[in-house]
Amino acid sequence: MLLRHTTKEVKEREGLTINPAKTCQPIGAMYAALGVHGCLPHSHGSQGCCSYHRSTLTRHYKEPVMAATSSFTEGASVFGGQANLLAAIETIFSVYDPEVIAVHSTCLSETIGDDLQQITKKAKDDGKIPEGKYVIYASTPSFVGSHITGYANMVVGMAEQFAKSIGEKNDKVNVIAGWMEPSDMREIKSLASRLGVKIVLFPDTSDVLDAPQTGKHEFYPKGGTTIAELISAGDSKCSLAVGCISAEPAAVALDKKCKVPFETVDMPIGLSATDRFIMALSKAGGVKVPDEITAERGRLVDVMADMEQYFYGKKVALFGDPDQLMPLTEFLLDLGMIPAHIVSGTPGNRFEKRMREILERAPGANFRNGAQADMFLLHQWIKNEPVDLLIGNTYGKYIARDEDIPFVRFGFPILDRIGHSYFPNIGYSGSLRLVEKILGVLMDRQDQTALEERFELVM
Repeated sequence: MLLRHTTKEVKEREGLTINPAKTCQPIGAMYAALGVHGCLPHSHGSQGCCSYHRSTLTRHYKEPVMAATSSFTEGASVFGGQANLLAAIETIFSVYDPEVIAVHSTCLSETIGDDLQQITKKAKDDGKIPEGKYVIYASTPSFVGSHITGYANMVVGMAEQFAKSIGEKNDKVNVIAGWMEPSDMREIKSLASRLGVKIVLFPDTSDVLDAPQTGKHEFYPKGGTTIAELISAGDSKCSLAVGCISAEPAAVALDKKCKVPFETVDMPIGLSATDRFIMALSKAGGVKVPDEITAERGRLVDVMADMEQYFYGKKVALFGDPDQLMPLTEFLLDLGMIPAHIVSGTPGNRFEKRMREILERAPGANFRNGAQADMFLLHQWIKNEPVDLLIGNTYGKYIARDEDIPFVRFGFPILDRIGHSYFPNIGYSGSLRLVEKILGVLMDRQDQTALEERFELVM
């Protein structure tokens, strides 16, 4: 129906992206900033940019997203936005009283050439930043990268502009979270607690974008990484970067500034990636894995073995963010499924290298990332080689409808369902939930298409 104009013949494109499998950098920067306690994100650009970023996050999380804007007009567009940002910083601290203002640039301010570092320094020199308050910044033009690189840039800003070292190592491990749901960040804290490892998790959007309803509005919810924790990250004994695209750059910056060694692991999505994460965290903390976590792993393995006949040989198309797609693809292979088509709009060579390694178990799979790795290409691939399952964000529902494919919503943004911000997709329990979701749509399809004499009560 909606996408039946999509042609089956695939032609290489250089200057055209159709229905991109990504969104822009400032959205990622805004999301990361919300993971700092008492932080007000600030969009240095026009009101329209800020409204779009806020509305997208609000629609995904079904929560109000607070953010400020420099409100560029024609004058700022010609002469630069320094005056707007200086006035905004002064107003925000006097009216909204945040602990931190996290400024990210936009296409317009980057094209003009505004220097956020220089403007922030001037604000401090002019006394516009109160004592004990902070302004951090990140360069996030929308015309390069994606929401994932924007997130990474803001997390780098946290590491570079907050972390300090007094030369005495503490007993904590920094866990630098790549782009994941608040529920996933809560799961990381739960796993670390059960392991007995003291961590500094940043950013941390749990209890911010999934805050409970108390009947009282709180402009700054109680969640988020505190400034004290971010400062102390410079004296942690090591860092664990959870995601090579969205988390590793901050670990590199922290190592460079404060000499905190780091290890990079995949997001713990699925059995194998979770195994690696648990072992890396236990090694970093110098602890043994407790029986309760081993039992949790065993339940996931049990379900995978019991339901293998429903997964085996099923072809899957998936799209989304690179740090999630890499372990997810590996997990599908562990389930006996065949990842056939994989698309990520986020550019970068790391994705291609890692996917080649993973897909040695699935020769012939199509995968691509970057500017022309879009939903149009994914749809074309599916038309040429149909699949049994589609996994991705809400924008995949059009392809799923047009091609009549079972669809599991996963990633960002999910605009037409809830649950993603409340139930984890990582760790053994999150992976078990993902298995249940995949199994549910496959068995629903089996029921829908079964002949009358093959329609079974027990499956």
